[in-house]
Amino acid sequence: MPIGSLVNALTVIVGSTVGLVLRKKFPENIKGIIFEGVGLGTLVLGMKMAFEVQNFLIFIFSLIFGGIIGELIHLETWMEGMGDRLKARLKSQDGRFTEGLITAFLIFCVGSMTFVGAINEGLNGDRTLILTKAILDGFTSIALASVYGLGVLLSALPLFIIQASITLLAAQFQSFFSDLIISQMTAVGGALILGIGLNLLGIKRVKTSNLLPGLVVVIVLTLIFG
Repeated sequence: MPIGSLVNALTVIVGSTVGLVLRKKFPENIKGIIFEGVGLGTLVLGMKMAFEVQNFLIFIFSLIFGGIIGELIHLETWMEGMGDRLKARLKSQDGRFTEGLITAFLIFCVGSMTFVGAINEGLNGDRTLILTKAILDGFTSIALASVYGLGVLLSALPLFIIQASITLLAAQFQSFFSDLIISQMTAVGGALILGIGLNLLGIKRVKTSNLLPGLVVVIVLTLIFG
């Protein structure tokens, strides 16, 4: 049972709720410095993850082919449309609802702790890493929600679906998730996190959502050439 993923989703909900309450009390200059702090921290996290790459050529081609697939299917546009429809259904007036939902989803769901923690829970019932991640995500969601608003809280749902699915798959296909595959997925995920950091700081507009297929491409290329 993906208990760790359930706890993780709950910590994001609680942390986001705290962030939403604090958001109303923060002046604009405090919100700005929180935004910059989150952006810099995201850059460091992305670099740390990217350095886990084991095969650089597979890493590069995964990002290239994944980005091409994302562009062809207009993945970012589709995700933004889904976020906007959810925003309209909830009648939210938050101007950053969709941006917050997508940013939080990417930060919470493509890290190494997501893959390794969920896999460990599925393989041997070890929830140590996934529960540690839950605590970290809870505090991170406070900062994100204080800047982005309600969209961060709603990211708890795709977070639970993704992590629980990985846990259940790991339980069924134990030999599939090798250390090499996990390292390569983590490195590609790190590149996406770096893109988010660049977006947060306004350095460069990176279509991180369109690069998401790279997480699937890297598995295929690693199985063939790794």
